[in-house]
Amino acid sequence: MGRRHAASEPSYPRWIWIAAVAMVALLIVGSAFVLRSLIFPAASEEGETSAGNGTTPPAGGPLAQDSPAAVAGASPCISLNILTSLENAEMVRALASKYAAKPRSVAGKCVTPAVTEEKSGVAAGKVAAQFPGIPAADKPSIWLPDSSAWLGIAGKGAGAIVPQEGISLARSAIVVAMPETMTNALGWDSKPPSWSEVFKMTEEQDVWERLGHGDWGKFRFGKASPLVATSGLMALAASYGAAGGSVGGLNDMNLALPSLVEKVRAVELGTSHYMATPEHFLWHAREADDAGKVSEFLSAVIVDEKSVWDYNRGVVSEDGKAKRSGPAPQEPLSAIYPSDGVYVADNPAVVLDGDWLGSQQRLAAQDFLAFAVTEQGQDVVKASGYRTIQGKLDTGVAGTGRYAETLQPLPLPRAEVLSTVQDSFPEVRKRARALFLLDVSESMVQEPGVTKLQRAKDAFLKALNHFVGEDEIGLAAFSQVGDGPLTPGIISPVAPFKTNKEDLMAKVKELKAVDATPLFEAVSRFAGDQAKEYKDSFINTIVLLSDGKNDTTHPGDLRGLSEQLSHQNHSGPVLVFTLAYGPDADVPTLLEIARASGAHYYDATDPTRLEEVLGELVTSF
Repeated sequence: MGRRHAASEPSYPRWIWIAAVAMVALLIVGSAFVLRSLIFPAASEEGETSAGNGTTPPAGGPLAQDSPAAVAGASPCISLNILTSLENAEMVRALASKYAAKPRSVAGKCVTPAVTEEKSGVAAGKVAAQFPGIPAADKPSIWLPDSSAWLGIAGKGAGAIVPQEGISLARSAIVVAMPETMTNALGWDSKPPSWSEVFKMTEEQDVWERLGHGDWGKFRFGKASPLVATSGLMALAASYGAAGGSVGGLNDMNLALPSLVEKVRAVELGTSHYMATPEHFLWHAREADDAGKVSEFLSAVIVDEKSVWDYNRGVVSEDGKAKRSGPAPQEPLSAIYPSDGVYVADNPAVVLDGDWLGSQQRLAAQDFLAFAVTEQGQDVVKASGYRTIQGKLDTGVAGTGRYAETLQPLPLPRAEVLSTVQDSFPEVRKRARALFLLDVSESMVQEPGVTKLQRAKDAFLKALNHFVGEDEIGLAAFSQVGDGPLTPGIISPVAPFKTNKEDLMAKVKELKAVDATPLFEAVSRFAGDQAKEYKDSFINTIVLLSDGKNDTTHPGDLRGLSEQLSHQNHSGPVLVFTLAYGPDADVPTLLEIARASGAHYYDATDPTRLEEVLGELVTSF
């Protein structure tokens, strides 16, 4: 066979070659721009995207398809640590699971995502401090709070590692949740109120009696703490907006104006009490619903709409982390969208600019976020109870959660405005009338080293930093010797903090352990005393800290105590927040005491966490 000759290359003019190269370059740049617009898009000018600072792909047009690798990259995999809020952790875990189910290859390696959750405000503090005490390998590459509000709060100051904008992955409106029968009684099912009308209703404590439902008791209005929860922060922002005449106009208000601050303080007086997170409220609402009397605990609470969906499908959480699934409640909640608009939690994701991130972690983070905004990623978002970045809903979710089909979003106030709102909370919140009740039985001093009693004293002293002069704070302790009386009793009577702070600090240091634990007698006596001195303009509470069981011959039992606390809850509610301290604490009893009084139980069975847990507890009032 003869040898084949290569075909000769055609000869083109030079200008054709230049034009061809330019066209290829334009195609490459254009493709890169399209890809970047999907992963790091510009903010949309349409409705819902104005609710937060997180950027998002345009509302119209198809989403990109997931493009996993043909073969997973080599081991060892890149560890991709993701920090979320409590509210969106379930969704992010589902996204991480879906992402990991397909082969991924980043810089030739596989990727292993790991999700941890934290209260939004606590996470913001840790991010701002760059996670002190945490090994570099355990620090997150991605922070995904449930609202852009926290990006601004954590990103202020020199040396911040938080980008100014995030990539919005999902949407959830901040709504007013109410039992459906109550919503219907007010007519809010057919004509939603404005935010001002919502807050005005809290001033009408006898509204249910006026409407022929006296058995529902007082109008009980709850809010989460603006220091740690997005719904709490947005609720306080709405208080300022309503007081200033424009819920969407906070950026143009003088938030330090005395007349405005006084109006906000008046609005906050309608709050029955605060809790650290919305999950705490819904946990107790479900307990009350199971007992057939949800009205005894809740009339209305400000939460995100996804939490309403969770509640209505039978999912609640005592601590915001461990979920409990069960049957749907007897009385579902309505999600009320005030007529003048709602704030929207936009779930922004940011790749942190920390020096612990290497190039591989950054690439893996970008790959995960690119997946999250694909059609497959947004299907996970819908199934998790959220609106997609294009505003789409799962019809089943929307029906169970009583979601509005469309939203009227309020603009998220600027970061410095939100910081001012948050910083004002100690000044404007409803004042507390709190008696700290400490167990000083012998078991408080039995371990070597730093005793539980000393830890309790230290935690109490630090918790006092939460209070302001107009709060009324007192201290009591309980134990007994043999068959003797309860001792020592009142250490420092409940009085204005501005006058008795020094006495509290001095008296707690003098406390000494005694002997037995007359738990039921102590709670019964001091809750009764607090009820007799009940003040409607205060949040009336007892903070009970105990490390053991009721072990006394004195009269009293749990059933009788529960009935007393439940009865008091109708007329002069004294919330008994219980804190189990140490591994031998009687957790079931402390849970029941808190439940019967309408308060919450806190777990410090690991005694080294006492200071942290007590610090969280006092944000509830």
